[in-house]
Amino acid sequence: MTHRPPFLGFGLGLRPKHYPEIFGTDTDLPIDWFEIISENYMVEGGRPRHMLDRIRERYPVVMHGVSMSIASTTELNWDYLKRLKTLAEHAQPKWISDHLCWTGVHGVNLHDLLPVPYTEEALDHISGRISQVQDFLGRRIAIENVSSYIEFEESEMSEWEFVGELARRADCWLLLDVNNVFVSGQNHQFDETRFIEAIPRERVVQFHLAGHSEGRDCLIDTHDQPVCDEVFELYRKAIAHFGAVSTMIERDDNIPPLAELLAELNRARGIALDVLGLSGQKVA
Repeated sequence: MTHRPPFLGFGLGLRPKHYPEIFGTDTDLPIDWFEIISENYMVEGGRPRHMLDRIRERYPVVMHGVSMSIASTTELNWDYLKRLKTLAEHAQPKWISDHLCWTGVHGVNLHDLLPVPYTEEALDHISGRISQVQDFLGRRIAIENVSSYIEFEESEMSEWEFVGELARRADCWLLLDVNNVFVSGQNHQFDETRFIEAIPRERVVQFHLAGHSEGRDCLIDTHDQPVCDEVFELYRKAIAHFGAVSTMIERDDNIPPLAELLAELNRARGIALDVLGLSGQKVA
């Protein structure tokens, strides 16, 4: 396995609402990098590409997709992958990520991140598809654990065993969503710390921190609330286990002013610096 991508520091998901605040000042913002939603920029020219180019002049970027449907049983969407590769050649991201899920079937995108059973059959199927995608893109991709609300009777192993073995078989990176670990742990009553500590250290290149909502019977990964104290505490454990890993705040709805997200990001930075014994210093 080649060396992991570089540690980027502490970043945010790029959202158009914040363009005026990002570009309206010459002062350097306390943001080290941005994550873009790949599908929002898979276009020929226009304002999205123009704004992306402006961001790239000042910040490193990574690409995060929501439509690869890597766990689907239908054929890989080669048109989508061609457009993804074209965007990557233009944007030159530090890495590309998507989710451990399926998002549709028979050409219909359900616009949801749907779970998979944790079986040997699923491992073989998904790892093979990841290898195909990586061969086509000419690079490793990072796969993100998703939150879940059901469990499959067919599962033959835990989620953390499945995720770790998938990364080894496919020789891919992992994007560890700390909030998703917490949400699924609360929903299915497993030990979130055990999940964190079971994931292979050398595979994790990025952390997501996000907020969730309380449904009637479970927690729901809505990305419309601030990161809660429990998720920050789980992040502390993740930093202690994995060391310095590129970290970002993810917010997709009920998006607040940039200053509120920067306060959350600063809290994450402070936790990481404290755990790593670098308080008062900047991790670069």
